[in-house]
Parts: sequence; C-alpha cells; structure tokens
Amino acid sequence: MKNKRVAISFLMAICAIAHAWACTNLIVGKNASTDGSTIVSYSADSYGLFGELYHYPAGMHKKGTLIDIHEWDTGKYLGQIEQARQTYNVIGNMNEFQLTIGETTFGGRPELADSTGIIDYGSLIYLALQRSRTAREAIKVMTDLVQEYGYYSSGESFTIADPNEVWIMEMIGKGPGVRGAVWVAVRIPDDCISAHANQSRIHRFDMNDKENCLYAPDVISFAREKGYFNGVNKDFSFADAYAPLDFGARRYCEARVWSYFNMFTDRGNEFLPYILGQQDTPMPLYLKPNRKISVQDVKNAMRDHYEGTPLDISKDFGAGPYHAPYRLSPLSFKVGDQEYFNERPISTQQSGFVFVAQMRSSLPDAIGGVLWFGTDDANMTVFTPVYCCTDRIPECYSRVDGADYITFSWRSAFWIYNWVANMTYLRYDLLIGDVRAVQQELENNFNLAQEGIESAAAKLLEKDPAQAKAFLTNYTEQMAQSTIERWKRLGEFLIVKYNDGVVKRVKEGRFERNAIGQPAGVIRPGYPKEFLEEYVKQTGERYKMPQ
Repeated sequence: MKNKRVAISFLMAICAIAHAWACTNLIVGKNASTDGSTIVSYSADSYGLFGELYHYPAGMHKKGTLIDIHEWDTGKYLGQIEQARQTYNVIGNMNEFQLTIGETTFGGRPELADSTGIIDYGSLIYLALQRSRTAREAIKVMTDLVQEYGYYSSGESFTIADPNEVWIMEMIGKGPGVRGAVWVAVRIPDDCISAHANQSRIHRFDMNDKENCLYAPDVISFAREKGYFNGVNKDFSFADAYAPLDFGARRYCEARVWSYFNMFTDRGNEFLPYILGQQDTPMPLYLKPNRKISVQDVKNAMRDHYEGTPLDISKDFGAGPYHAPYRLSPLSFKVGDQEYFNERPISTQQSGFVFVAQMRSSLPDAIGGVLWFGTDDANMTVFTPVYCCTDRIPECYSRVDGADYITFSWRSAFWIYNWVANMTYLRYDLLIGDVRAVQQELENNFNLAQEGIESAAAKLLEKDPAQAKAFLTNYTEQMAQSTIERWKRLGEFLIVKYNDGVVKRVKEGRFERNAIGQPAGVIRPGYPKEFLEEYVKQTGERYKMPQ
C-alpha cells in the first residue's frame, strides 16, 4: 500500500500498547442519534504519525493483478496479494458507500502474533474499504483475507459501520506460521452507544444469534487448545481468553470508554469502581444513552480529558500553573523505587488525525456520508466536512512541500494545528478561550451550512451525478483550505496577544490603542493563586521580602 505511517516497532506494540500510545473509537447507533445517522469516531494516536487524509481511487483491475502490502505502522514490506477486480473510492476511512472502519489495538497475548502473515491491521482496513459496500460484507472480506494470507498484527478491535449498522469486530492471530485468526463480531443495537479504546471489550456473546453475532468457528476451541479457557461454552469471554485485563488496560484504556458512558448515560458512578480497580465486573459492551446524541456531541466527546470527574487531570499539580489537561509521555514513571502513573484521556497530544463519521441511510451515498476530519489533537483541531464521494485530497491534508512528521510546512494542516496547539499547551487557561471561540465559530458555521450544501448537491445529483460529486469535492477542499488560513490567523493573533508572558488588550476583536495611537498598556496576569501558594511552600524563605 502506498500510504504508510512511521510509528513504533511491532514488538513494542504487542507488549506495551496501553502504556505509550493508543486510539479511541466512539459509537452511536442510528436510533440513538439526533438525525438518524450512524456515528463513529476515531483518533489515530501515535508518536511518529503524520496526520494526513488518505485517498484510494475507484478502479477496475485485470484478473491476476498483484499488489504489494506494506505494514501501515512501519512501512515494512510484507508480501503480495491478488487485487480485487473492482475497487471503490475511499477517502480517509470512509468509502463511496458510506462504509467506515476505525480501530484500536489491544495487543492481547503476544504469542499469538504471526510474523509470517501478510495482512496487517492497517492494510486490512483500507483493503476492506476498497472491496466492500456494507459492514457485513466488510467483515467477510476482512476475515477471508486473513484466512487466505495470514494476519500479521497483534490483537485488534475494529469499528465497522455503514448507514444502517455498526459492528465491533475483535481479532487476534493464532501464532507464528499458523494461517488465519480467531475473531468475533457483535452488532451494536440501533438504540445504543458503545466504544473501545485499546482493550478487548467483547466478553460473552450469543452464539445462537446469527443475525447480530458472527464469529470464527474455532474461536472457543482454539482457546481451549491453548489453555486460555476450560469452562462451558456459554461462559466463554473473548476478552478474558485473548486479552486478560491488567492495570494499564483498565486505567489507561477502559477508563476512556467509561468517560464516554459517563457523558451520555446515568451509569457512570456504577462503573467507576471497575475503573478504579475496586471491582472486576466489566462494563457492558453497549448501553442505551439518556438522550439523543448529535455529530457535534461526538466531536466534543473526542476532546475529553475527564473534566468534572474523579479522573480530571486539569486540577492537580501535574497540570501546572495554567491547568493544562495534558501529561507528557511515558504514562508511567518512577520516583525512587515507587512507580506512578498519569491518566490517559480520550484527547491526547500525540494524535496524528481524528475523524467523526456521519452515515445517513436517508440520503444518497454521495451526500449522506460525511467524514468530519481534522489533523492533530481533537481538542486543538477543527473538524471539516469531507464528503465520501470526494476524489481529490485538499492540499492542506496532503504531504504538501514534502511535509511529514519531521518536515514543517506552512501549508500543512498537521503543522498549523500543531503550531497553535504547542503555544496553547504552555499557558492553557489563558489561551484556550481564544482557541475555543474560533473552533466553535468554524464548526457551528459548517453545521449551519450543511443542509443548504446538501440540498444544492441533491438537485445536482438528479441532473448529473458527476457534477454533484465535483461540487461536493470542491466544497470539501474549500472548507479545509479556508479553515487552515483562519487557523494561521489565529496563531498570529495568539503570538501577539500573549507575547512575553503578558496579555495585550483586545476590544471588539482588535488590539487596543491609546488616544495617540500607541498600543494600550498590557495586562500582567502573573501566576494563579494556588500555584503561588505551592511555590512559596516549595521555596520556603528564599524569596520572602524583608520587613
């Protein structure tokens, strides 16, 4: 595959995924959403990942055509497989039929990784998107591919969604040289929400419900053979057998799922003891929300740092004087002989890209599928609309000027968002209000414009589908590019307003000047009261003024 990312080594991925890098998927069934859409989100969180928008054009291919497979994480060549006769247009993680696939890696038992397999989890996603029209079809394509060519990666949870159904499929290999994988896929009820965040979440499943549960024939017998399970079939738990829970899986991973459930159900307090390690009963795979959830709600949920909960990381000493809801990696650290940890929330600084996918069965595919896409951290980016019929990548979402993870470009969205974010991290409380104001203005404008844009596209679609697709592709491109230009202006505003630790006065969006046209006097905010108290506590008499 041509699109690759440079990330961590495979060995470390299978051994320590919960401790250093992680992704998050949030899920909303169509009857749980405000507009009848299925909604799923994904954050691609990895140090070393350059945030960009991938594109695979539709095509017809000669029988016997072979394609190279490169591991998505490292670019390592894995082998060749036969190309499908027909492939579909894919933009990001959504194809022209609104099919969307996301993932989180749970690792699981390290001995089950197959270093001889040809298909890794990233390649599996983009191959399935190119070859499938529905979620059920994608499940078959994915499981058939690993059965034929071998599964190279460690344990993986996939969100597989179309306008009508959302499934979670969990998969893990069978060990070196053993072709195929064991897996189970469960459909999320239409009136429910779900999530996964780097820990296997499918426990017991109904083997008799063929409509809503699919699984490998040997998913239980293989666990028995390996000594992972010895009970009766009805008590079998995929997660317990293939990804036993440890502290990191509970606190770094399951806690993010808990936070999402805590936002949209009334059962957060019920599940908190599980997150804190006070009880072992796992959370359900899915729950009914206490209200309908919008696409914007999910975007905002992707910005979560446990604010207002017992796990809030913006209120303690680690947040610094300006209450930054971020912690530097690694997640665990030692002081003396004692090991400590930091919380790992949904939103994290090492995100390469994020999306919230909106899929609507009430609209033609070209209009109904919108990949709300942003680069860098969800908390510090703007989700712009990318319609699933788009067949051209906006320049700012590409490797423009040779941009990559170590090459800066003023035309790259990834670098513009990171530029503004890294200014904001240092004095979070002071700057975040300005960032949030522009972010909300832009996203609200997209939301308000959506109905009109789609109405215009629908009229074009009736007359000339190609013209409608060109219209939506152009709109996708224009919104991405104009947003980056606005974000550049925000960065320029922030560097002027907060330069050298003071705050310039602003009135009606403009920097103030005095009566003779000179810049108005600055505000010197100093440090917050609680930080100064701790400062004096730590330094004692050193800085005490003489009487």
